[in-house]
Amino acid sequence: MLTNSREINLLTPSNQLPLYPKRILVTAPRNYAYRLCEEIIKQGGIPVIMPTIETCLLSDYTELDNSLNNLEQFNWIIFTSRNGIMAFFQRLHNLNIPLSRLQNSRLCALGKDSEILLSLGGRVDLVPQEPSPAGIVAELSKIPNIYNQTVLVPAPEVVGLPEPNVIPNLINDLNKLGMQVTRLPTYMTQNVDKNIYQVELNLIRQGMIDMIAFTSTAEVESFLRMFDSKSDYENSIIACFGPYTAANTESLGVEVSIVSKDYSSFAGFTAAMADFFT
Repeated sequence: MLTNSREINLLTPSNQLPLYPKRILVTAPRNYAYRLCEEIIKQGGIPVIMPTIETCLLSDYTELDNSLNNLEQFNWIIFTSRNGIMAFFQRLHNLNIPLSRLQNSRLCALGKDSEILLSLGGRVDLVPQEPSPAGIVAELSKIPNIYNQTVLVPAPEVVGLPEPNVIPNLINDLNKLGMQVTRLPTYMTQNVDKNIYQVELNLIRQGMIDMIAFTSTAEVESFLRMFDSKSDYENSIIACFGPYTAANTESLGVEVSIVSKDYSSFAGFTAAMADFFT
């Protein structure tokens, strides 16, 4: 059945696919957007790309470089995003720090992010069953000697937006386990100027966008700043990539209709969209 299949024959006529001919707005930053768009196209949908945030390099590497030059002090390095992984290893490369300096640290990543961690770091020591920061904490809590172990958390520096509660909650939960936590700014997340999106914003106001797909709370925060009234986007169905983004979206006053149960990959997200329409 097409709605449950992760492998869709791309020769199948579009009008036989579950998301045909739905226009789905993708607000993820461009390095995530292209992967989500690919999955939407596989299901017959028409992606409309409008990244509301962008991820980019830091303006100051002092704190990051100090930690990277002292990696031996960390028992764990916990990555919560693909961006964090890529920025971390890119800086290691730029500083000519060999991967052997990671031999004393156990590496953790979420869901499909573990694949890029494996490709860049050569190994993955922990992939939690639940692909979320809460899943990480749940797995670490099972380790008998976790108390007082040191953990490095590469995280975004959020600029121009309220910081979502995801990383602060993770830091707090790790502290509750008795771990010694170092939060490390590894890349920057910032909002995008709405003035470049006049065409897309008008499509939303005119009710021409069937669905808006959010993959993070920061995307929602920035999206809402682009409108004067809730009525501007109320004709679009709201879909969220997992329960944590959905909960934060609803706390911002936006009604969520679709929440992916499988939030380890974008294929699971688009399968949830397809199920909604069928």
